[in-house]
Amino acid sequence: MQKGSCHCGQIAFEVDGDVSQVLECNCSYCSRKGYLLWFVPRASLRITSSTDRMSTYQFNKHVISHHFCADCGCAPFAFGVSPQGEETAAVNARCLETVALDTLTRIPFDGRSA
Repeated sequence: MQKGSCHCGQIAFEVDGDVSQVLECNCSYCSRKGYLLWFVPRASLRITSSTDRMSTYQFNKHVISHHFCADCGCAPFAFGVSPQGEETAAVNARCLETVALDTLTRIPFDGRSA
């Protein structure tokens, strides 16, 4: 299990699984945010804090709910549906407490062309 949060800690979460590779998307949103995305089933992520300070941003096709903290602006995860129809969480690996980012395999994804 991994623990994570936004910068100020108002949004905290736990996620089951071992992260070894992340998707590095070059779309206009992900590249600006610096996301390194780890995809897991939605049921694997549990929000352990209040959601009072959690805001949501959607863009383009409005199918992914990017959640971020209304206080610090940090975006720890997003929720959506996989191409196979499964509810999915995209975890920003940069918001995980104990992950060494330099050990992760980065998979480039051309979201700019999608």
